[in-house]
Amino acid sequence: MVYDKLMTIKPMGDCAITLKFSEDINIDTHLKIKSLSEYLDKNPFKWMVEYVPSFVSLTIFYNPLEVIKEFSEKSDIPFNIVKSQIEKVLSKLEDKVIDNPKIVEIPVCYGGEFGPDLSFVAEHNNLTVEEVIDIHLSFENRVYMIGFAPGFPYLAGMSNRISTPGGWQLIGRTPVDLFNPQSESPSLLKAGDIVKFKKISRKEYYEIKYSKEEKILKWA
Repeated sequence: MVYDKLMTIKPMGDCAITLKFSEDINIDTHLKIKSLSEYLDKNPFKWMVEYVPSFVSLTIFYNPLEVIKEFSEKSDIPFNIVKSQIEKVLSKLEDKVIDNPKIVEIPVCYGGEFGPDLSFVAEHNNLTVEEVIDIHLSFENRVYMIGFAPGFPYLAGMSNRISTPGGWQLIGRTPVDLFNPQSESPSLLKAGDIVKFKKISRKEYYEIKYSKEEKILKWA
């Protein structure tokens, strides 16, 4: 079962409940969150408004009035009722989740006006610019969650060989939109996907950006 006594289940205000699966960001925790997410997609509670997965937790937003309406025979607060229902689901889910991620290739133009911090990353790690690019291209990066801005993916899996202090560094840019509000699935990437980067030239960048028929990626 996915439920673990070390996992914490706490209220987040009076309309949400947060399930924290671990203190550490790792693939096992990610797969447990993915398992619950997939279950909620297929079997949404009547009182559930939405759910939000993150690196180590999943928050479910609910309508307290709908909870009371569905469980009118229970003289308990909505949070306790919701917690009990979720624990029943967790007890049924399998620990071993089948991991069959979608692989998405993202074209990137590195350096120049597209990557003003590329030289800094290279110098900080005693590498050449090309070595930084090669390292960045060599890894498969898993999408752990979407947030901050529409379609913005949080990735894990990159090498510490190109790590830097001070937060994010701009080393390249993709011509592909990660979010398209006109699409049936607005976000190109989803939690669980694998991202592979592909190096392109400046010319290719603009060809893709202004192409009327973008064929490199298909929306999910």
